[in-house]
Amino acid sequence: MDLFEYATIRVVPRVERGEFINVGVVLFCKNQKFLRSRIALDKVRLAALFPESDAGVIVQHLQSFDNICTGEISKSPIATLDAASRFRWLTARRSTIIQASEVHPGLCLDAETTLMNLFEQVVAS
Repeated sequence: MDLFEYATIRVVPRVERGEFINVGVVLFCKNQKFLRSRIALDKVRLAALFPESDAGVIVQHLQSFDNICTGEISKSPIATLDAASRFRWLTARRSTIIQASEVHPGLCLDAETTLMNLFEQVVAS
């Protein structure tokens, strides 16, 4: 079993209100050399809860988050950092429209399967 860390990715359209929608999970497992996210924005739900939100802009920000996670060097200078540093940068506390929850640890055999299971639990359910 390998130690992993994960955080829930949230869209917070109005930061001052603290209301959010869970849209993904980012998972880091050093031993498996694994840093990935799984993201899905439910645009219908976003429009129902936060009608003033611009889904197109939010999708762009979420894509940037994913690009940093995968190390898309052409997309961001942050992507040039090592995986652990990228995970810490992505999960740092911030007051922006895309936020990460606190980081939670766990143990896993397969980081990919764990990412999918966590996504189903915190986003898709």
